[in-house]
Amino acid sequence: MTSEQNITRSAFVSIIGRPNVGKSTLLNALVGEHVAIVSPKPQTTRNRITGILTSGADQLVFIDTPGMHQPRTKLGEYMAGEINQGMADVDATLLVSEPLGEIHPMESLLIERLSGRKSPVFLVLNKVDALSRKELMMEKMAAFSAAFDFAEIIPISAMQGDGVPLLLERVARCAKPGPHFFDEDAYTEQPERVIVSELFREAILRNLREEIPHGVAVVVEKMREREDSSDLVDVDVVVYCERDGHKGIIVGKGGGSLKKISTQARASVERFLGCRVNLQCWVKVKKDWRNRAGALREMGFR
Repeated sequence: MTSEQNITRSAFVSIIGRPNVGKSTLLNALVGEHVAIVSPKPQTTRNRITGILTSGADQLVFIDTPGMHQPRTKLGEYMAGEINQGMADVDATLLVSEPLGEIHPMESLLIERLSGRKSPVFLVLNKVDALSRKELMMEKMAAFSAAFDFAEIIPISAMQGDGVPLLLERVARCAKPGPHFFDEDAYTEQPERVIVSELFREAILRNLREEIPHGVAVVVEKMREREDSSDLVDVDVVVYCERDGHKGIIVGKGGGSLKKISTQARASVERFLGCRVNLQCWVKVKKDWRNRAGALREMGFR
């Protein structure tokens, strides 16, 4: 007879919401690792990103999705598909919003898609650390409560960690008896190359003005350990942009902008890989790649 102590449990949990509400910051806070890149620019997340937390008998698999928005390109349509996939067949859903303002039309659309769902949906009001008085969010809580029957409304600050332990406790209650799907020490199922490319794109987002990062994709063409056991990994990266003018801005005068981006990216990649990195980078123009199905497939958006 199997004792209760030997029973393992697991839960798949989707994280949804509109752009810039802090979904990726929340994923990182829940898992305790830098799984998803973060920037103040909207639509930073383009793919479903999985974060895994195993604690004792429980394994929680969080699925971060792109921000809900009106698609204007084939890439946007791909991102919308990633949201739908991330919401499917999960044991719980976290709808992330901000504590002030009215319910956004994109949030209303998400609520429509959640209607009839039997698994619990939690409303997570993020960025409460920015409030001068916590009672200011009561109006937002009342509006959401009238729009949907949430299992619970949990105010948090993903940046500061406030409320995150409570959220984890509530989500863990949704775990069901069954096997763990990932190794005990795994914290993501993203391939190393994908994480490295995202870390490089994060550096671009931090350093370039708003209209350029949306038209930038990063592809890791080579990642190979040196055969001389020198604890050095060679990484070749290609940055694709849509216009010649954008290439000039990315490279910068005398290559200064690209050098700054590459330096920041290399430091992030070295922390992730735990070794020294020889990073080589090229910038290429692939016109209108966000609207070309073939180009999207080549860049890994399948």
